Amino acid sequence: MGFNFRGAWSIYQRELMRAFRTAFQSILSPVLTTSLYFIVFGTVIGSRMEPVQGVAYGAFIIPGLLMLTLLGETTSNSSFGIYMPRFTGTIYELLSAPVGVAETLLGFVGAAATKGLILAAIILATATFFVDYEIKYPLLAMGFIMLVAASFSLFGFILGIWADSFEKLGIIPLLILTPLTFLGGTFYSIADLPGVWKTVALANPIAFLVSGLRWTFYGTSDVSIGVSLGLTLGFLALCTGIIAYIFKTGWRLRE
Repeated sequence: MGFNFRGAWSIYQRELMRAFRTAFQSILSPVLTTSLYFIVFGTVIGSRMEPVQGVAYGAFIIPGLLMLTLLGETTSNSSFGIYMPRFTGTIYELLSAPVGVAETLLGFVGAAATKGLILAAIILATATFFVDYEIKYPLLAMGFIMLVAASFSLFGFILGIWADSFEKLGIIPLLILTPLTFLGGTFYSIADLPGVWKTVALANPIAFLVSGLRWTFYGTSDVSIGVSLGLTLGFLALCTGIIAYIFKTGWRLRE
């Protein structure tokens, strides 16, 4: 059987429309929250702060806040997208339909990543009203954002298959991803941390994502852009391998 373009497009379209039907919660709410960060930390507090790594503080925190929204929204959107068919029992209609793993992933993960990219564009546009910033390497920034969006959409897909309750569905984004992003250098440079805390901070994988995106904006970061890219690609490959295993064995899908 060849690639089922129509099947992949149908899943993608349905998932994307679900996000737009709940636009207040899925789009307006994260944009409003991020705007409040820009007002408080970028405009009010940032005007009294010294530049960090030669960058004005309000501009310095933009990549971190962008990453905070991107990780949370792509993970939540794709996990909820695959969890609901399992919860309602309609997953068996999907499994019996003439669509393969590639079409299913392209539909669910592609829609979640697209929504994350739309949010990133809106947040960057909103930031221009509060702080002055520039993107030194725009193509690299776009590529890095797309890579992170795809990786965490895959991660969310795994989370949606693993979870067997709505409580478990929210545990990882709320109790792990968000705290790790805050502690990953969103509001400060890891290089400014004293002694052992700098080493502890570098054990946080999210710190490499924040630093990688910050480098594409300003050409400066706490870790090498090559290391950030390598870790992100490795995470993407790991998630892809886990999903291939899940579809091969039917774990949680046919149970």
